[in-house]
Amino acid sequence: MAGLKRLAILGSTGSIGQSTLSIVEQYPERFAVATLAAGRNVKTALEQALRWRPEVVSVTTEELAAELKAGLTAAGAGGTEVVWGAAGTVECATRGTADFVVSAIVGVAGLEATHAAILAGKPVGLANKECMVAAGEILTRAARERGVPILPIDSEHNAVHQCMRAGERGEVRYVWLTASGGPFRRLPLAEFAGITPEQALKHPTWVMGQRITIDSATMLNKGLEVIEACRLFDVGPERVRVTIHPQSTVHSLVEYVDGSILAQISVTDMRLPILYALAYPERPDSTLRFDLAALAHLDFEQPDMERFPCLRLAYEAAARGGAHCIALNAADEVAVEAFLERRISFPGIADTIERVLEQTSERHPQTIAEVLAADAEARELARELVGRAAGRVVDGQQAQKAHSTN
Repeated sequence: MAGLKRLAILGSTGSIGQSTLSIVEQYPERFAVATLAAGRNVKTALEQALRWRPEVVSVTTEELAAELKAGLTAAGAGGTEVVWGAAGTVECATRGTADFVVSAIVGVAGLEATHAAILAGKPVGLANKECMVAAGEILTRAARERGVPILPIDSEHNAVHQCMRAGERGEVRYVWLTASGGPFRRLPLAEFAGITPEQALKHPTWVMGQRITIDSATMLNKGLEVIEACRLFDVGPERVRVTIHPQSTVHSLVEYVDGSILAQISVTDMRLPILYALAYPERPDSTLRFDLAALAHLDFEQPDMERFPCLRLAYEAAARGGAHCIALNAADEVAVEAFLERRISFPGIADTIERVLEQTSERHPQTIAEVLAADAEARELARELVGRAAGRVVDGQQAQKAHSTN
């Protein structure tokens, strides 16, 4: 067994961060905490800092940092350094005593720190698909140049990573990503315009945050995973396939050129892929067991691109790369927020993304600053398009109301 591995956990108060800390607690002889980046949740950050006594804790603002520092001092833990903002997160990610970085900050907010960790020669466990979608070309190039592994924590890509240990990359024919199909897999297309946020948030398999739940309903989430797979495993989008698997028992599959197909099957518990990434290349003994009775019935079917246009758009963005992948993610985030606020319809999510992509130029940002600039540009365009669409919806509702009163 390797020596004690000290972790920098970016996004420590989120679900992945807290699951990572549970792994540390379960394997104290293997893992320890070096630094924590906690965002805005000062209460949980204080509890974590008092429990794990990291060298550094980062929060979002200077005001929150002062609040956290006061709490630590009052508890007799003033030796922990408190930092804040993007620079604070970078400090946590690049601290010399950190042996491994868990990147679990939601969205592009953790991008700069993840890149900085790789530049500092830190192995990264990546639980943030937006980083790889927006800047995968930059991150993977930096990792190759420094010989640093990027180990996926996202369950589908973690499954692919495990299956790929059975052969050489050149022997892989297809990477297969499984998708539940969401709540509208059988809903007639004619009814899509009437889908409400409440309906879209009722995922048949998982309990997740709002954006990822809507993304699962549109299958944009699976599209982002296609792009992530292309970058992580250095394959073209034509070699990454999606299959709808409602049972969500098989996490991913890898098909080899000789016809062999390897599937990764395990309990639906994020502690398993986290442990795999933290301990790689070892496989520690764990209590996470799978009941083979769950394999009694397995369905697989091809996704309908007419039903799920967001998946088609993701494949198109993956083929073009660069700014198109950035715009895909940014436009979706804006469109999903607008749908949840009832400013656009469910099909309006895909319409917004497609119109943003149509106006996105062919370019490949070479720096994180350029990536963030392209992200901001796409978000601004998406907001303009949503504003116009929302105005048309309001005008249409008013016209309908006026007609009904006459």
